[in-house]
Amino acid sequence: MRVVPESAVEFVDLPGRSSGDPLRARPTDSSLRLARPERTTQRRAHRHPHSEEVIFVRRGRGMVYIDGELHEIGPGDTIYIPRGAAHATIPAAAEAMELICFFPHPNLSENIEETDIDAMKEIDDE
Repeated sequence: MRVVPESAVEFVDLPGRSSGDPLRARPTDSSLRLARPERTTQRRAHRHPHSEEVIFVRRGRGMVYIDGELHEIGPGDTIYIPRGAAHATIPAAAEAMELICFFPHPNLSENIEETDIDAMKEIDDE
């Protein structure tokens, strides 16, 4: 199928977020994820050791943590994450956030490492 409706995307729970792959049924050379980060008291950063990531903020406002730096983000923003950079997106309180995440790597499960970095602590320390 060349068109995948959002209603057909199966979401799985990951630490601090749910994530779905609309291209799961089609082998590709890259990965695309629809992500819905949660506002929690703790949000661990993760990294992608084999590729960079480009994130488009579809809905919601909040912050993105990238290797110790915090940036405000909102609808329509595009975020570039270098390969191996620890990062996390954190929605503003009471805001639903939706992201479109692109990786030039065919299998996200082989390209993700959770870290012990608590991105929420970085925000609280500001």
